[in-house]
Amino acid sequence: MRTTARRLARAVGLIAVASVLAAGCSGGSSGGGGNVGGGEAGQQLNLAGATISVGSKEFTEQLILGEIAVQALENAGATVERRTGLVGTTATREALTSGSVDLYWEYTGTGWITLLGHDENPIKDPRQQYDAVAAEDAQRNGIRWLEPAPANNTFALAVRREAAEVLGVRSLSGLAALTELRPENATLCATEEFLLRPDGLPGLQQAYGFQFPAGSVAQLPLDDIPGAVDEGDRCNFGEVFLTDGRIRTLGLTVLEDDEQFFPAYNPAPTVRSEVLDRHPDIARLFAPISAKLDNETLQGLNAAVDVDGRSPADVARQFLRQNSLL
Repeated sequence: MRTTARRLARAVGLIAVASVLAAGCSGGSSGGGGNVGGGEAGQQLNLAGATISVGSKEFTEQLILGEIAVQALENAGATVERRTGLVGTTATREALTSGSVDLYWEYTGTGWITLLGHDENPIKDPRQQYDAVAAEDAQRNGIRWLEPAPANNTFALAVRREAAEVLGVRSLSGLAALTELRPENATLCATEEFLLRPDGLPGLQQAYGFQFPAGSVAQLPLDDIPGAVDEGDRCNFGEVFLTDGRIRTLGLTVLEDDEQFFPAYNPAPTVRSEVLDRHPDIARLFAPISAKLDNETLQGLNAAVDVDGRSPADVARQFLRQNSLL
């Protein structure tokens, strides 16, 4: 918890400061065969005869990443079973560890904190965090992490621009002060998962030394939160990911994480060891794909679905083709 002096300091600070991606062609089928080779990701790779089930979580970015995996694997000759759109981290991870899913994209921060239980042992350096997650998950659980993307889909809290100006809140420390000075304005929309995770609201409130007022937190599906924040009826602040394309299109302001609470969340394909041992070309297939996924690219992909109404399959195919990965 913060000291009284620090609380006063942040209160004084609060008072003093009162490329959308084009659509592509339609997505492919989930049957196997595909064009073996074809594109940078498929060059000299042949997964013919492999049957691989691909999962994902239910939110937009995960659906896109799932489709990217499906289409890249099909292009390399694999038969792919789509099991995308699973609800939440727990269900998706259990599908992987139980063998009903062979591969899905997970985030390094989620792996280290939520899946491996290191909520009191953060690793700030993204590469060191990835290395630690990859080593421990392989040894403990037989799950292999392929090369991560440079994108950082970390948690953040956002506020509509007008409210940020009126309330004078541009950082998480400022939000902490707001809960004391004007608690009626400290309203939050967040997912059930964020409200429970140690790298979500519980840890955030502990790190910044505050509590949202009783009754001020509304639980919503992730896809509904940016619109709710923009409207401002149910909440002034909302949980977002930094790669959400609606941050830019809605003109939301992301609060600065001035205490650097949130760790890095670099997406990486996670694969069951036995599957990767049978088909080691999977790692070579995904390496150039991951390398192309930076924050700006993922924002564009997400906006193409959430703002322009494209399908995840279409957006994934366009991304792969534009980057010579199909």
